[in-house]
Amino acid sequence: MIQANPNLQDTQSQNDARQIAIDRVGVKRLRHPIEVADRACKRQSTVATLSLSVDLPHHFKGTHMSRFVEALHAHGRLIHVENIPDILRDLQDRLKAESAHISMEFPYFIEKKAPVSGSVGLMDYVARFDASIHGKEIDFKLGVQVPVTTLCPCSRNISERGAHNQRGIVDLDVMFNDTVWIEELIALVEASASAELYSVLKRPDEKFVTERAYDNPVFVEDLSRNIALRCRQDPRIVWFRVEVENFESIHNHSAYAVIEQP
Repeated sequence: MIQANPNLQDTQSQNDARQIAIDRVGVKRLRHPIEVADRACKRQSTVATLSLSVDLPHHFKGTHMSRFVEALHAHGRLIHVENIPDILRDLQDRLKAESAHISMEFPYFIEKKAPVSGSVGLMDYVARFDASIHGKEIDFKLGVQVPVTTLCPCSRNISERGAHNQRGIVDLDVMFNDTVWIEELIALVEASASAELYSVLKRPDEKFVTERAYDNPVFVEDLSRNIALRCRQDPRIVWFRVEVENFESIHNHSAYAVIEQP
């Protein structure tokens, strides 16, 4: 065990005279293995990119950055949802903080069958956890980023042949009072779009997806409202924020919409 050298000055703990507290200070872009509950396979191992932070009172010059990583590793090689509260409390204790925060983003894979041929492939999504503690109160948010297909209702109504469509990206974050699965949020988003995406499509599948999108045109406004309505109808979801960006295929810009449930 390495002993602390009393001759090395603790600069971070020195007094700061500017009288300005910092809301969050810490480390970000730290990669770490995690385990996530998988509805189909029970557990899924992946690698997350993390940010860890605490508040800093106005009288401290700085925080001790190494303690963030020490707190993370003190709870084992793998992070999972069950030990996030323990990590938050450890950060509070090690850094003498009133509040602490952990956010992590990670790839999440779901096996999907093509709609007609049944061809199997893995679809990758982005999932995220955002957890905070203030005093003893803990808040937890679950988020997903889901790619979808959208087809323009205006284009379909005014065109004699076809309609323009594009890929959209949906970011949905929720707070909840009972278990919500990552797969459920992804399915909620995909059901709200013109069509969902697949990693493997044969010709009959491509025909099905193309026609499905044509039969279900949605503006970016429609997509965001469809998702908001489904969130409001789920009694487990107590707060949500949905952000939609459509990468327009006939414009040199994106279409954008946000709805947040207070």
